[in-house]
Amino acid sequence: MSEIKRIGIDTSKAVFTLHAIDQADRPVLRVNLRRAQMLPFFKKRPRTEVAMEACGSAHHWARKLTALGHDVRLIPPQYVKPYVKRAKNDRNDAEAICEAAGRPGMRFVLAKSEAQQADSLALKVRGTLLGQRTRLINTLRGHAAEFGVIAARGTSQVVPLLAAIEAEESIPSAAKEILALLGEEIERLDERIKELDTKLLAMHRANAISQLLATIPGIGPIIALTMAVEIDAEAFQSGRHLAAWLGLTPREHSTGGKQRLGGISRAGHERLRSLLVAGATAVIRHASRADSKLATAWLRQLLGRKPRKLVAVALANKMARIAWAVMTRGEAYRHPSAATMMMPAAVA
Repeated sequence: MSEIKRIGIDTSKAVFTLHAIDQADRPVLRVNLRRAQMLPFFKKRPRTEVAMEACGSAHHWARKLTALGHDVRLIPPQYVKPYVKRAKNDRNDAEAICEAAGRPGMRFVLAKSEAQQADSLALKVRGTLLGQRTRLINTLRGHAAEFGVIAARGTSQVVPLLAAIEAEESIPSAAKEILALLGEEIERLDERIKELDTKLLAMHRANAISQLLATIPGIGPIIALTMAVEIDAEAFQSGRHLAAWLGLTPREHSTGGKQRLGGISRAGHERLRSLLVAGATAVIRHASRADSKLATAWLRQLLGRKPRKLVAVALANKMARIAWAVMTRGEAYRHPSAATMMMPAAVA
């Protein structure tokens, strides 16, 4: 067999498809391996470049293969898709991964350590619990509306809604019992979220980078810790590159020397992007008050010309760029002088 230059792997839970090329970029190996065969196969191989999509379990396999002495490259799935030929199957996917890894200028994802994934897991689980609580509250409000009981939005309105349901004599007792069950589930999730918030706050206080990021207006402990755990600032050339990676820059449809910018791309890290926009919205909510002295001149001018949602994305973009500067320089955010008016810090 010719000397292998690179191996592309299409991963799954049980079967792994490998596509290997030689120094002349010719295919020399196409094989399927069971999960138990993966490590024995690579133990026998000399040091080789291995490419995978940065999807489920990729970081685990990256750590295992790196420990065996191989050079592992994780590629964002959206960067692999253009290289898939016509019919999509495991063999074509593995070939596309191998091809994409060899392109000049290809961007890779840094493999995470087990400690980094553990920290990230707490943040992801909190997001999952928040989503479950939101769905349960919407379910409760929807079913209550079927009996003519209406409540305002927000988690603070759950207790008054449950009290209104209990007081409504026209609602059958069987329905009240089921709606009360939803209330109990919401209360249970509230307790779990509070427990996680306490744990995450302790993690934030123990993380020096997270504490520096929390000095930026609009960034609280949750956003700061998420950025500290999920982002390697050294992997980005500038704050603009980080903002683009987060999906906070416009799509571009330029041609013939004429620049055409579209809507926000929403590519990249969806959870972190939504957190930054939420933090920016909190800043705007305070800055929009008539007697507010908390907004910068830039933010006030933008609010006077553009819709608030658009301003929130623009501000989130600016926050991401500032965060990159704080992380790369290792310095706390320096608030503007009183003449330019500083913005408030908001809790995520």
